[in-house]
Amino acid sequence: MIWMPCGMKYVLGVDIGSGSVKLTLLGQNGAIAGTAGCEYPTHYPHPGWCEQDPEDWCRAFTSALAQLLQKTDVRAGQIEAAAFDAATHTAVLLDEGCRVLRPAILWTDQRSKAEVEWLKAHCLDRVLAQALNAPTTVWTLPQLLWLRAHEPEVFGRVRHILFAKDYLRWRMGGGMETDTIDAAGSMFYDAQNECWSPELCAVGGVQPEWLPRLRRPTEVSAVAGPACAGEFGLAEGTRLLVGTTDTVMEVLAAGNVAPGHSTVKLATAGRICVVADRPLDSGFIFNYRHVVPGLWYPGTATASCAASYRWYRDAIGREPFERMNEGAAAVPPGSEGLMFHPYLNGELTPYNDPDLRGSYTGIGSLHTTAHFTRATLEGVSMSLKDCLLTLRGLGVEMQRVRIIGGGAKGALWRQITADVLGLAMQKVEVDDSSFGSAMLAAVGIGWYAGFAQAAEACVRVSSVAEPNPANTALYEELFARYKAVHNALAPLYAKG
Repeated sequence: MIWMPCGMKYVLGVDIGSGSVKLTLLGQNGAIAGTAGCEYPTHYPHPGWCEQDPEDWCRAFTSALAQLLQKTDVRAGQIEAAAFDAATHTAVLLDEGCRVLRPAILWTDQRSKAEVEWLKAHCLDRVLAQALNAPTTVWTLPQLLWLRAHEPEVFGRVRHILFAKDYLRWRMGGGMETDTIDAAGSMFYDAQNECWSPELCAVGGVQPEWLPRLRRPTEVSAVAGPACAGEFGLAEGTRLLVGTTDTVMEVLAAGNVAPGHSTVKLATAGRICVVADRPLDSGFIFNYRHVVPGLWYPGTATASCAASYRWYRDAIGREPFERMNEGAAAVPPGSEGLMFHPYLNGELTPYNDPDLRGSYTGIGSLHTTAHFTRATLEGVSMSLKDCLLTLRGLGVEMQRVRIIGGGAKGALWRQITADVLGLAMQKVEVDDSSFGSAMLAAVGIGWYAGFAQAAEACVRVSSVAEPNPANTALYEELFARYKAVHNALAPLYAKG
């Protein structure tokens, strides 16, 4: 633990992740005092469905904060402010009495495929013009269209819509508010004019008064009162900032605050985001504003990144990641002809095809478990190359790349990704979105003059993976086969 003076003040970053709440405590000296987390379950009531109970987020926060304060010996009264982040698209539906109506549908949920096709057939121009993104199953709009069709009794009782981070903050005493970045994840939002869109609300059957008030991420939503202190453990007087999405907080945690700064993310899903001065016009790009005024962080996504490696470990490898990595490191690049396509839950960029499925091809009698391990890592990196080429096709400049996410902790996967993409991968010491939220809180209460100053004070690069030219050339040849296998198998999956 880093030594901190007893009079030190702190800010708290709170991330509602895919399977746990993560907290990061940042000191006024720019150093992290400690982290803590607490898991909660995800429920899969039907194939392709993914849901969570919003109250589990609240219970997990309370447990994680108690753990954090105990292990750091910091008092709750030393925390001046907290800021919140979570994945976009996760709507919490409340009735007239502000009671949760049903479990929250996560962005990984696939149930709204028919609604996506309906939107593409009837509303695509309107959606693209205002939301600046093409419909897929991750967005709240098709999810609520599904709800209106299949659970009309629930939909008929909706009176308030919040998003994941906003629900937790509201339970602590904050207002029914969301920020202008998270709002874009709903597909009810006019991203150009930064306001709720009456036209898109009408498409989804959503009444504008159901939606939360729009605020900036750095604004203070509320000050913690006695009820918050009693239930959640934050001291009275702690400022609760609005916060924003997890992805932009990861971008900030990586120190990417200027055009051309880029992140490659090896997490449950994989992403490549590039900071830009404009949104990008493509149906395969997720366009969101940056917390730095005037900037955006358009990004691509592959649906199953670290999720593929976890699945592989549990179903095939059956060993700890470290041991599997050791075996894979001894296998030559290209896995001696074995190839993996990581379409376990369909694919996003550059296909937006929920019907795609994963595959191993080129299997021969020489292949061992270690070959399958390396092929799995290489296959995910190939899917990220699809993402990279999509960005390059739009003329985007990547001046500096930082690799983040749980998968980036492994030196082998960092090197494979650098070789496949042909780009140097800088790894920062801390890249969790809760760290970004802590930095946001520090900016919001005036510790730093802006996000660039906060990044300069708090973010440190720990290592760099330089691409091996020979490996990059080999992977360039293999990528042509990777694409050919996709083209051959995709029509078969479309037939069901």
